[in-house]
Amino acid sequence: MGTTAKVGGVGGRVVIGLSSWSDPGFIREWYPRGMDAADRLRWYAERFDAVELNSSFYALPDRALTARWAQHTPEGFTFDVKLHRLLSRHAAPLDSLPVDLRDRARTTQRGRVVLEPWLEEEMLGRLREELMPLEQAGKLHGFLLQLSPAFSPQDHQLAEIETVMRGLEPFPCAVELRHRAWVADERREQTLEAIERLGGAWVSVDAPAGDQVTVMPALDAVTRDGLAYLRLHGRDLDGYLRGRTVAERFGWVYSDQELGEVCQRVARLAEEAGEVRVMFNNNRGDDAPVAARRLRELMGQDPGPPPDRGAAGERRSAADRRDAAGQLRLI
Repeated sequence: MGTTAKVGGVGGRVVIGLSSWSDPGFIREWYPRGMDAADRLRWYAERFDAVELNSSFYALPDRALTARWAQHTPEGFTFDVKLHRLLSRHAAPLDSLPVDLRDRARTTQRGRVVLEPWLEEEMLGRLREELMPLEQAGKLHGFLLQLSPAFSPQDHQLAEIETVMRGLEPFPCAVELRHRAWVADERREQTLEAIERLGGAWVSVDAPAGDQVTVMPALDAVTRDGLAYLRLHGRDLDGYLRGRTVAERFGWVYSDQELGEVCQRVARLAEEAGEVRVMFNNNRGDDAPVAARRLRELMGQDPGPPPDRGAAGERRSAADRRDAAGQLRLI
């Protein structure tokens, strides 16, 4: 499948994928009914050239699994690995660590692991070891560091993530900040310059419109030579702020008009970066794969084989899906 897109006369490598391949919504509505779990990644890789590994946020992947993933994907397919919640400054329970590290780790009174220098380095080293099959197969593209909203400029400095960034070299690490104050007014340039100094790739987002502290604006920037990164979270503000499940927070049916806006953002990023990674995170049902496939069409890419009959039965047309979503939002 081709990954070179030309939008408005701009040529550049645009790689489109999803933030997971095993989301429960995909299994219910996108994958063919009755498909074995072991066959899903291969089926996914017939339609997209890349994926974000999401399970690594909850626990380090197992080397036997990563070897299987390398075998089940074609040449040219790549993974971006989401870093463990401890490394991304989220609350991490003790049982999210490798078994042999649990007795050595300190915890808070609430049972959350305390991130210490030795543990940070150990987790980075273990992660690299478990991912070695992907690296050897040339299928490890890079990493995603999605920082906690609690990681604010009032309480933290970006220099705190330098150990993480250095531990992942020479692979690129895309940095997604989730506290709006990082890009407010005069701090915006300071933040981008700091990520650039660390060798990180700024994560641009497509998110709901709002000025709440956890809602990031649509700021597009290239802070690492040759790489831009865009993640799409949907545009449902109420769900984003109050939803308790993935479907509630990130459910969104992108219209062609909205995807056209995304195309223009991608085109502008492609003017500065040799490669733009576009990852859909609107993971309710089959919202993400349907939108990602349509974006590939709009950008002139081969979208791969058409979707089969999903677990929910005959799939609706994109127009029907948009009409249904619009009706739901009007209720």
